[in-house]
Amino acid sequence: MPVSVAALVERAPGEKRVALVPEVVAKLVSNGFSVMIESGAGEHAFFSDSDYKKAGAKVVSAAEALKATIILSVNRPPTATVAKLTKGQFLIGQLRSLVDAKDLETAAAKGVTVISLDRLPRQVSRAQTMDVLSSQASVAGYRALIAAAEAFSRYFPMMMTAAGTARPAKVLVLGAGVAGLQAIGTARRMGAQVSGYDVRPAAREEVASMGAQFLETSVESAVGEGGYARALTKEETARQQKELSVQIAKFDIVITTANVPGRKPPILVTKETVAAMAPGSVIVDTASGPLGGNVEGSVSEKRVVTKNNVIIIGSNIFAAQMPSAASTAFAKNMTAVLDSIYKDGQIVIDPDDEVIEAMLIPAALKGVAK
Repeated sequence: MPVSVAALVERAPGEKRVALVPEVVAKLVSNGFSVMIESGAGEHAFFSDSDYKKAGAKVVSAAEALKATIILSVNRPPTATVAKLTKGQFLIGQLRSLVDAKDLETAAAKGVTVISLDRLPRQVSRAQTMDVLSSQASVAGYRALIAAAEAFSRYFPMMMTAAGTARPAKVLVLGAGVAGLQAIGTARRMGAQVSGYDVRPAAREEVASMGAQFLETSVESAVGEGGYARALTKEETARQQKELSVQIAKFDIVITTANVPGRKPPILVTKETVAAMAPGSVIVDTASGPLGGNVEGSVSEKRVVTKNNVIIIGSNIFAAQMPSAASTAFAKNMTAVLDSIYKDGQIVIDPDDEVIEAMLIPAALKGVAK
């Protein structure tokens, strides 16, 4: 009997993505999977129920979808949904387990195998095809820059007209990970003068390779586990904020993309710094969410206009604002995950597989070990 896979409607506020798209469904079906899609799951990403049926999926109710062996989800499903899962089922998605794993551990203790993609060891080369964090960050970085351009009241490129010459916009991107580099590249393609900043030394070359200037501070290195930036000490944070504040006031647009997995994002732009920026300047905080953001005064999923008319746009779901592209990338990452655990028509979890082992919720790993 084919292994059944299901994608659910995403129920998080503002979420428009879906874990599977018709293109990937067709590949899964050809590989021997039975695929179910909760009715309406792809609607906001412009994939109709009819599209899924043509690709070979069954369009079913939420209750029916939850009977599948493997449940795929962009975000962590509601607690009540997780509680319905039973022994032998699999839950795979961006499950925010680094922030709070309580209900996931409860499910794992019942025999549900929980694979949380936010734990992916990104430094392992073969994990790259599964890396939803990178694929979604790339979309988010692009969309964040577009949001900034929409809010900015002047041109991005230098414009020469009969009425005179308009100077190019000056853009600063704080954080040169996947999202930051995508924002840098997009700003460059739009003709802006671009600078980038990161606390990881390797980022210098990456920023330069995009044709941008690297902004210098005295905080020279803060590399953490897995190549991520580590949390700065209080002394480093104070020094960084002071030095950045002097530089930030010179820019028209600032994009912040600094995240430390499972922890509160670092404050890079203080209220005092915002107050020193010119009217009409735009700040986009891609880290703004339940744990805070990179910018003091940013509010997740809202646009704030300060007293000195600086526009602050905060969101940690920019990828959801481009649901078709983001969902397609996410679904291809899901295919890679499934390929790594699907052997000879069966799901096999190898606890010695360093990639899968890293993503298993601990209670699930103990269950496998038995």
